[in-house]
Amino acid sequence: MQKTAKIYVAGHRGLVGSAILKNLKEKGYLNLITRTSTELDLRDMAAVEVFFKQEKPEYVFLAAAKVGGIIANNTYRADFLYENLMIQNNVIHQSYKSGVKKLLFLGSTCIYPKMAPQPMPEESLLTAPLEYTNEPYAIAKIAGIKLCESYNIQYGTNFLSVMPTNLFGPNDNFDLEKSHVLPALMRKIHLGKALGENNWAVIKNDLNERPVEGVNGNANQIEIENVLKKYGIQKGEIEIWGSGTPKREFLWSEDMADACVYIMQQIDFKNLIGSPHTQFKRSAEEFNIESHPVENEKKHGNGVEEIRNTHINIGTGKDISIKDLAILIKEHIGFQGELAFNTNKPDGTPRKLTEVSKLHKLGWHHQIELEKGIQQLYMWYKNR
Repeated sequence: MQKTAKIYVAGHRGLVGSAILKNLKEKGYLNLITRTSTELDLRDMAAVEVFFKQEKPEYVFLAAAKVGGIIANNTYRADFLYENLMIQNNVIHQSYKSGVKKLLFLGSTCIYPKMAPQPMPEESLLTAPLEYTNEPYAIAKIAGIKLCESYNIQYGTNFLSVMPTNLFGPNDNFDLEKSHVLPALMRKIHLGKALGENNWAVIKNDLNERPVEGVNGNANQIEIENVLKKYGIQKGEIEIWGSGTPKREFLWSEDMADACVYIMQQIDFKNLIGSPHTQFKRSAEEFNIESHPVENEKKHGNGVEEIRNTHINIGTGKDISIKDLAILIKEHIGFQGELAFNTNKPDGTPRKLTEVSKLHKLGWHHQIELEKGIQQLYMWYKNR
């Protein structure tokens, strides 16, 4: 990927896209193309076709997606399935039609079965049922992986797929209804501390920056307390959905961006298939699966070769329980109240830890550990 190459970053305002854009600039790539969602609706097939014909990007990072936490995923099931399918179908197809040299599609580790072996290897894809609450989003992302693989096999394109674990970092989503667990916990505990200290200046500033259900810092204290209580934020106590026992893995978004740029620079689809990739094979017996072929490739009697599971997990290979994560954030922020776990609410998948040996063998390792990332994100959040 030449420094002068024309590179399109789809979703450049999001958590991952903004980090990729920053990483590319820092590495000296300056011929970068971006469009906001108002400038280019990626769900619009005709608009995407016109964009690719006019701009003719050489490389594409497909980080645009409709994303959210467990509440949003389970509430807006049709939106998550439809919109993500439309976005990725349009971008991948037009990348093929316009002759894009390489595309990197960003998925999610929610593609793996609810009860996948832990840590989750790439080969566990499509071996068992998904977690129900994020099933539509996962199905869309699985379709994206298969679309990239299929275009490569049929048309000889060079489209790669990466599956990041739970990400956090600058430009994260702190919406109390739609955010993922780490930024949601950080904001709730931040507001809980301010409530406990009667620091209404902090609370009002926070709500002015990010209103909750239309309630901003100009509302009266009773109205503010009521909307915060709805999301489990009260003086002396923060309610957290579930038992706190599920474990999750977290990766600093700027580390993720570095992995994406590294893969775009160093790895081609041909590196992920055939004999060089057999070191990543695992047998069906390892997963106690009777009939599902989970190998990366397989020869049949008729000479047809199966190519599967060429996507790459991106993570740290380390996880932490939601309870311990909440305690870690609580201690860093200095909240003196209690954490109350509401076991009447869903836990989601019991554990989601990525198997990252493929990534390590390809030459990339993460740099930022969770504790340091929490410190950096909280500093960023307070300074917004």
